[in-house]
Amino acid sequence: MTTSPARLTGITAIVTGGIGGIGAAIVRRLVDEGAEAVVLDLPVDGAQERAADLGARFLPLDLADPDQTRAAIADATAALGGVDVLVNCAGVFRLVPLLEIDAAEWDRVMDINARGTLTAMQAVAPAMMARGGGRIVNLASMAAKSGGAMEAHYAASKSAVVALTRAAAIEWGPFGITVNAICPGYVLTDMGAATRSEEQVAQWTARSPLGRLGQPDDVAGLVAYLATDGAYVTGQALNVTGGMVMH
Repeated sequence: MTTSPARLTGITAIVTGGIGGIGAAIVRRLVDEGAEAVVLDLPVDGAQERAADLGARFLPLDLADPDQTRAAIADATAALGGVDVLVNCAGVFRLVPLLEIDAAEWDRVMDINARGTLTAMQAVAPAMMARGGGRIVNLASMAAKSGGAMEAHYAASKSAVVALTRAAAIEWGPFGITVNAICPGYVLTDMGAATRSEEQVAQWTARSPLGRLGQPDDVAGLVAYLATDGAYVTGQALNVTGGMVMH
């Protein structure tokens, strides 16, 4: 994909979960291409400094709290003077056998991944409508299409993200808002380094026709494209899986 360093100049963006991993790569890409960004994430040690390193401002947010989510979106929108782009990247991933998923475990994953995405979308849409349009990009997962053992509630939450994306694309398209989901595959991040073995990396690498696993920048590049005004794409769940999933 050919890119222009300034194609997002003048664009304002809010990115949830933008401190580390894929989220940080997205923030850096948006900023590098000219956007002004605010990161919403948990107030962990060094979060504000990390956001500043990425060229963005930081506001604390626990996406599991709907009231806090709405307030943080309002504060970020005010700080930016309006919002053109929302990227919902925050989420949780947990490996739990199906028979051991109790109500609390289910609610925790669904509250953040599905309801948190819904609340952020609802909070930002009126400002985008008033602005004449906008771009929403929701991070789903390959699991939304392929499922997976030990991650039933995670896969269900990401399937919900895809469904929310399609509904919002239909309802908000007349207001000039595009809404898309991205379904990353196995993406190598520093945060996940402690949870994977060399054998696992080799097994997953063998599943890709490209012969490699994903990098955060693979996802960030697609987000940057979907953030542009010229993207005639909406309601899609786009795979970034290196060919591991093709539907």
